[in-house]
Amino acid sequence: MTLEQLKMLKMVAEQGTLKASSERLFKTQAAISQGIKQLERQLGIQLFDRQKYRLVLTAQGRQIYQRALKLLDQAREIEMLSHHYMTGNEASITLAFEGSFNLLKVLPILEEIQCQYPDTQINLQQEYLTGAFNALEHENTDMVITPAGQLGINSKNVQALALYTGELINVAAPQLLARHANLHSVDELVKEYQIVVQDSGTGTKGLTLGVKEGQRCWYVNDLTTKKILTLSGMGWGRLPRYLVEEELKNGALERFSLHEVEDEMQVTYYAIKQRSRLLGPVASQLWKRLSALSTSDQGNNDV
Repeated sequence: MTLEQLKMLKMVAEQGTLKASSERLFKTQAAISQGIKQLERQLGIQLFDRQKYRLVLTAQGRQIYQRALKLLDQAREIEMLSHHYMTGNEASITLAFEGSFNLLKVLPILEEIQCQYPDTQINLQQEYLTGAFNALEHENTDMVITPAGQLGINSKNVQALALYTGELINVAAPQLLARHANLHSVDELVKEYQIVVQDSGTGTKGLTLGVKEGQRCWYVNDLTTKKILTLSGMGWGRLPRYLVEEELKNGALERFSLHEVEDEMQVTYYAIKQRSRLLGPVASQLWKRLSALSTSDQGNNDV
């Protein structure tokens, strides 16, 4: 059984005559007739009722026809996939992003890439603090989106695009703040727990950033866990403003200020790629679209 025979089966079943089928397949009627008969001999069943003017599928032929359609669709998918790779398109690309980044900012771009290159797998890799840039350094990702201010990035080695500026703000649940009616100093929170997201990279190894010595801490691996603990009143900490806007509106969380700690931190997120690494066609299109976003969003600091 060959794909060519299945194509003949499909065409004859849909056209009903050898003449019409031959015109569409650009084959002689004799070749199509011979191909169908060979397929019937191989399968051991009669596919068509030849008693009428038009060729009509038998009951068994209809079952074979339905399965043949699936096989032909799969064959077309394989051909399209092969063509996709022959043109140099990647099997997959990876975008690593720092966990505080608002992914909604680039969702339309990702959707465009997905629609334009459906056969390229897009991997989104969430990292924290220096983890995304570490992934780029070790070539575990094609590009990253991350704050770049404290990474010590050498502009000779990487190309960076400023995408937008967001805010990280101090928040806590009302029940925690109620225990500190006149809260002004971080020292007053020493018996409370500060919730800290651990670095998924190595850039802050041995360092404890933004934590006062002696402060009790919860250490977590993601912002979702940090937010849940904060909402429960089990601790306090900084969270991206976009992530807690609804809770701030309904009173589930409240902002607060401390003398020694900035109550909000401005963070600029950059798309970054290595200059020495040649991107494939799909990754290049993603970078091109991020470049356009960078151009259009200059001066837009809305999170």
